Amino acid sequence: MRKRTAVQGLLVTAIALVAAAAGVGGTLLYQRITAPDTSAVDAQAAALAQDLRQDLTAGFYSAGGGTYGGQFTEGTLVAQTEEHGGALLSVRSAGLSHTAEVMLGLVPPTGTTVDADAYPVRCYRLTFARGAHSVRRTTFSCPATQADGRPGSLAAQMGGLLARQPATASAYRKMSAAGYDHTADGATRFLTDKGLVSAKDTVTGLSGREAGTGVYAVALRVDGVCHYLRMDSGSSAAGLIPLWAAPADEQRTCRAQQAVTASALYGSDPAKEG
Repeated sequence: MRKRTAVQGLLVTAIALVAAAAGVGGTLLYQRITAPDTSAVDAQAAALAQDLRQDLTAGFYSAGGGTYGGQFTEGTLVAQTEEHGGALLSVRSAGLSHTAEVMLGLVPPTGTTVDADAYPVRCYRLTFARGAHSVRRTTFSCPATQADGRPGSLAAQMGGLLARQPATASAYRKMSAAGYDHTADGATRFLTDKGLVSAKDTVTGLSGREAGTGVYAVALRVDGVCHYLRMDSGSSAAGLIPLWAAPADEQRTCRAQQAVTASALYGSDPAKEG
């Protein structure tokens, strides 16, 4: 009797294990079949990483400044990320090493028809230092809360941020702020004269601070979106992207000191290095 009971117990256990294995296998197969196709947004991330490499290519082999040219600041990263349909979430620096976290998939690639299911919102981490070889790209799970930690969809928040940006401020033209006073009034005149803000835009919370010799950094809100402005009176300032939207994690605070940090150069013009 005990022997029969033991055999029955083993049989039940075996059946349970087979059923469990079949269940897990079925679940994995279902997930594999139903998982979104991320190839389109992954291609955007790869293109963004390549743009970053091009901008960091130094010396003789440089393409003359890469995708946006000139000196490389946080504004370059923002311009690159928005060009590929995304938003900059944060930037962290430790010496010459930098880490940028971006959210892509907010806007489909321009000039192509992409199935919405094949273009999900995804987050990527880009690390870089000096030189094209330093760029590394990995994925990470997008934050489950908004940039300030409040409940809500970060993707919706970033999509709204992009939608509220004035068209003129999104152009990211290279220009020089030379000749404009390093004051709040000077910054306002520069933004207006260069067409970076228009009469339809609402500019609030403008505050500035010296950020080095001949450099003035400004934090301001354009239609509610925090932006940073870098005013450089040096001769190389024409190669700078002067105005850009602050990273997501700094949108709520939008302080002049943050603008000072953001306006620092990640490197001089890479075309002149090496």
